Amino acid sequence: MALTQVNVGSYLNIAKALQTVEQRPCWMMFDAEADVLYVNFQQPAKAATDSEVTDDEVVIRYADDEVIGITILSVSQR
Repeated sequence: MALTQVNVGSYLNIAKALQTVEQRPCWMMFDAEADVLYVNFQQPAKAATDSEVTDDEVVIRYADDEVIGITILSVSQR
């Protein structure tokens, strides 16, 4: 069985960023083709009723006034 090389540093950077978010369970999915990381704070993921994009290309998704997840664009460039 061949082992795939993983860039652990990029995962550690994501972990550092997630430390600033309110601590609660989260589920992540990385779309390599789109270079996007989806982080959901509820499982199954809730549909967003609103969202905002930060200056550093992070989409904060809301259901009413509650943050239900974030979407990080251009993950490989971080």
